[in-house]
Amino acid sequence: MTAVSDFLAQAFDDHRALRRDIHAHPELGFQEHRTSALVADRLRKAGYEVTTGIATTGLVATLKRGEGPSIGLRADMDALPMDEQTNAPYASKTPGVFHGCGHDGHTVSLLATAEALAAHGSFSGTVHLIFQPAEEGLGGGLRMVEEGLFTRFPCDRIYGFHNAPDLPFGIGATRPGPMMASADGFRITFTGKGGHAAMPHMSKDCALLISEITLALQSLISRGINPLHSAVVSVTQIHVGSAHNVIAESGWMSGTVRCLSPEDRGFLETGIKSIVTHHAAARGIEADIAWDYGYPPLTNDAEAAAHAATILASDATPVTFAEADPLLAAEDFAYMLNAVPGAYLNFGMARTGHAQAMVHHPAYDFNDDLIPVIAETLITLIESELPTPA
Repeated sequence: MTAVSDFLAQAFDDHRALRRDIHAHPELGFQEHRTSALVADRLRKAGYEVTTGIATTGLVATLKRGEGPSIGLRADMDALPMDEQTNAPYASKTPGVFHGCGHDGHTVSLLATAEALAAHGSFSGTVHLIFQPAEEGLGGGLRMVEEGLFTRFPCDRIYGFHNAPDLPFGIGATRPGPMMASADGFRITFTGKGGHAAMPHMSKDCALLISEITLALQSLISRGINPLHSAVVSVTQIHVGSAHNVIAESGWMSGTVRCLSPEDRGFLETGIKSIVTHHAAARGIEADIAWDYGYPPLTNDAEAAAHAATILASDATPVTFAEADPLLAAEDFAYMLNAVPGAYLNFGMARTGHAQAMVHHPAYDFNDDLIPVIAETLITLIESELPTPA
């Protein structure tokens, strides 16, 4: 057992208690005041220089030893706007707010990394630990970048991570290139001409048009996107009419668009708008398209991902490496990777014989045993990036 792993083993009960305390007191994006204050206090006690108030509730903790490059590690802190159904004794005390994605575990895992690194880490250079607010749809990562994150805290490389309930415990996964998708949304409002359902020739039927467009959009995937790429156009909401014998004057549809490259993202936006515009014109119906630009694709730097994979596969970490499959969920760490080369890592937490709900499910809970696994792996990664002089 190394000094780092011994430290983490001895601190486990404390870290588990802190994770469960944060779990019981979840906070939504840009409202993580309690969580941020707890983390900042612990980091200062561990000897870090702590800068708070970045993107409202975000913070950066810096530890410098000797000369060398700068490495960033990032964890997210926010909870989800949903109710918890775990029946855990430490369940959320705030109705409608729940750590259903494990950001409580991410926060404490990076804090455990910080404390063990300060106590027993061996490196030469600078480590910036980034505790980010508002990952869940609010773009806290972009806010931090826009507020000068990497100008104030330059990083030569940056790494982020997430728990993976669908991977076995002890697996560490990453991949070069695209790893997570862009996530754009659309809402299209149609204005036609209402009338009696028995006289459709006197109407301009939005229901028929929406049906045609819903089917036509799938041709963008099957005939417009390279079959070796991954992309999804999902129409998830349709509303037309309120009576069985009335052709409605108006209606709307909405959905999401996911893909793994900027090129496919642009193609799908253009294609959807073209299909809607031309189908609506053919039916004599007005169409108003509202496009919601979400997170961009998360793309790992090839060299950083290869280096991380080497570390994950080594005997120096408590994990076994597996190449990650691309995922069409989205993650705003993508903004940081667009600014600084780096990679995103997944850590499996499913145990054989134990039911494990997926993230964003009301029965989800973070596996506390993952805290020292993540921390020891990240410290090994830091030490490999910032070796001490021979």
